[in-house]
Amino acid sequence: MIKLTNINMEFNGKQILHDINLEVAKGETMVIIGPSGSGKSTILRLIIGLLKPTIGNIMIKEQEISCLSEDQLNKVRLDMGMVFQYSALFDSMTVGENVAFGLREHTAMSEKEISKIVSRNLRMVGLTDQQDRMPNELSGGMKKRVSLARAIAMKPEIMLYDEPTAGLDPIMSGTIDRLIMNTKRMLGVTSVVVTHHMSSAFTVADRIAMIHNGSIIEVGTVEEIKQSENPLVQQFIHGLKTPGAYVRRRSNLV
Repeated sequence: MIKLTNINMEFNGKQILHDINLEVAKGETMVIIGPSGSGKSTILRLIIGLLKPTIGNIMIKEQEISCLSEDQLNKVRLDMGMVFQYSALFDSMTVGENVAFGLREHTAMSEKEISKIVSRNLRMVGLTDQQDRMPNELSGGMKKRVSLARAIAMKPEIMLYDEPTAGLDPIMSGTIDRLIMNTKRMLGVTSVVVTHHMSSAFTVADRIAMIHNGSIIEVGTVEEIKQSENPLVQQFIHGLKTPGAYVRRRSNLV
């Protein structure tokens, strides 16, 4: 469904991504982890076409998108949904209007049909009867759930999540993780999740890619990442200050 080949990305002469190669299979949930500023969110923006790579190819459902016009990209984006880190709800619209926005913009559905979808999606994310509230009346976790309800309204084939549990308490983070998994199970979507929360990564991932200093240093299943011999991977997943701390810790255990 998604294939990045030899992706390099520069901003103002500074290289952000170095030779990124990554494939995400249909129905798979790929989680991208790595330190802040390592390029995780940049990869999401390349996939959805908000950025174009300096070098390299991006294939979405066997279509090269890095050379498409904005109009052509908009057609590709109809098959994608994105949950942004800060929810990105329209402050002047109610919850229901936010969820209905894409349907009203891109379909010829009647208001009755749209209302049914809005109600169904809000029920799916546990926000039944909340459609008349305004975003400023919602908690951070509720905003994330509205953002997810809006993202799946068009029944996308691909879902992108940028730090979906950032700023949330452990209980709400667990709720969002379950919603990500339920969305995959119910809609069969292919997902890319960017996060630095390892509990979420281990919960929702089929595979995990670790990025460090703009390069992917390891890709594997949850168990493969947990058992990785790469000190940088172990440093990150265990929250250690230096790679050497993991080596010393492992030596002491042995």
